[in-house]
Amino acid sequence: MTKLDAWLDQHHAAFTAIRRDIHAHPELGLEEVRTARLVADKLREWGVEVTENVGKTGVVGVIRGKQPGGRAIGLRADMDCLALEETTNLPYSSKNPGRMHACGHDGHTTMLLAAARYLAENRDFAGTVNLIFQPAEEGRGGANAMLADGLFERFPCDAIYGLHNTPGMPVGHFGTTVGPFLAAADSWKVTFRGVGGHGGSQPHRSTDITYAQAHFVLGLQGIVGRNVAPLDTAVISVGYIHGGDVNASNVIPSELVLGGTARTYSQEVRDTVERRIAELAAATAQAWGCQAEASYHRGTSPLINEAEQVAVAVAAATAAAGAENVDGKLRPGTGGEDFAEMMLVRPGAFMRIGNGVNPDGSFTGLHTPLYDFNDAIIPAGVRYWVGLVDQELGQGLRAVAAE
Repeated sequence: MTKLDAWLDQHHAAFTAIRRDIHAHPELGLEEVRTARLVADKLREWGVEVTENVGKTGVVGVIRGKQPGGRAIGLRADMDCLALEETTNLPYSSKNPGRMHACGHDGHTTMLLAAARYLAENRDFAGTVNLIFQPAEEGRGGANAMLADGLFERFPCDAIYGLHNTPGMPVGHFGTTVGPFLAAADSWKVTFRGVGGHGGSQPHRSTDITYAQAHFVLGLQGIVGRNVAPLDTAVISVGYIHGGDVNASNVIPSELVLGGTARTYSQEVRDTVERRIAELAAATAQAWGCQAEASYHRGTSPLINEAEQVAVAVAAATAAAGAENVDGKLRPGTGGEDFAEMMLVRPGAFMRIGNGVNPDGSFTGLHTPLYDFNDAIIPAGVRYWVGLVDQELGQGLRAVAAE
């Protein structure tokens, strides 16, 4: 048993209690007042330099090593919850109606807090560790808020690292890859307008926007199939269609709104998808004698892992879990991650950690009312964070045998 192993055995229960406390008090992005206060208070208690209100509710802790060295790295965890009603009925389930930690940010925050305490107690490394507790990962722009508040000017980082739990991946397993790892997460909206009318007695006097909408939705997949190269990736999905009135089903509506999401890995494909959605909407509307107004909102950028940082991350994960439990060529996904905005300005790597899978292969996915972070993976996450500091800033933090 190493020194770190013994330390984790001693403190695992305490950090499980912290995680469950955060879980019971979820807060939406840029509203993480209680969570940020808890983070800041714990860091100060352990002797970490703390700066609050970075990007409104963000917290940054700074731990300086005892050895000489000018290199600095950033370790990032997210703190916000989702607008979702929890149905787990756990003893520590959400006390805030319509709010739930359904993505595991409570666990991410806890794992980085635990690593912070260990690093603060064991500073035998050269350089600086910046602990970045980010608000508002779930669509409210927390990464850009911290960047606009001078994150890397105030807390310089030569490289940055992120970690996210993954249901369906076994406990103790890690995975990442070089290059595109997660997608740009954009949204689009199209409004069709025409002349409504009586759908039973005089449909010919209307310009039926439901026809236009139907052909537009079918045509969207033609963008993916015929405008995007076969080896590139694009996803276009319709998330809502609103038109007419359920109490007036014999009326052809004069306005119909629909929208959805688009996922891409490259700027070129992203540009193509945005342009073609607008062109398809306009052409379809013209074909059916109505008008269309299209808008496209660019959300988080594609997350691109740098080769140098992936090598460091794989080495850290291997030290934490063994080579047989680390996949350095994990298949990318088309989920979005706000950490990508930080990685546009500093090189970095994003790692997945297994949240567990049932013997029959089933699991509860992220962003669902029954999801819960697996407290059993807290030690593995801490080993990974400490391993990154070992790899980047010097050896000696985890390999020393416990006395």
